[in-house]
Amino acid sequence: MGIVTAVSLRKGHHFSKTNSLSIRLLKGLGVDGDAHMGDTVKHRSRVARDPTQPNLRQVHLIHEELFDELAPKNFIVRPGEMGENVTTRGIDLLALPTGTRLHLGETALIEVTGLRNPCIQIDRFQQGLMAATLDKDADGNLIRKAGVMSVVLANGDVRPGDVVRVVLPEGPHRPLQPV
Repeated sequence: MGIVTAVSLRKGHHFSKTNSLSIRLLKGLGVDGDAHMGDTVKHRSRVARDPTQPNLRQVHLIHEELFDELAPKNFIVRPGEMGENVTTRGIDLLALPTGTRLHLGETALIEVTGLRNPCIQIDRFQQGLMAATLDKDADGNLIRKAGVMSVVLANGDVRPGDVVRVVLPEGPHRPLQPV
């Protein structure tokens, strides 16, 4: 179990999102009032390629522990500033398998679809931050630390302080890939 430490949204397409007292998740759509809400892809570069793609990036989550990791490298990042809708603590989001379900608050339910693939916008926010959110494992494989993406399976309101309950999919587990 983990906890929601912040929730954020923004109507227009901007890198950072505005913190809120609560957000409403809508089944099959995402965060009510957020620029990325919809059943088809809303990320501008993906829309340019194929606007009919399903939206696997309805809700973006980042683990607050990432901000702790970045601070000694002189990157001060606060919840919502990297574009996430939900900031968590106490869950290793990056280690979750594809298809993991997260119960947020009383009724909201999301399913993790994959990793956020960091882009140049991160460096426009703070120069060098993109490299700081990437790493390599012992085998030389790229590790993306900028959070996970998900789709909404059940409506619900999500607030800071809400419990996050993790339900792993039945095996075999598939590691997260960029979406």
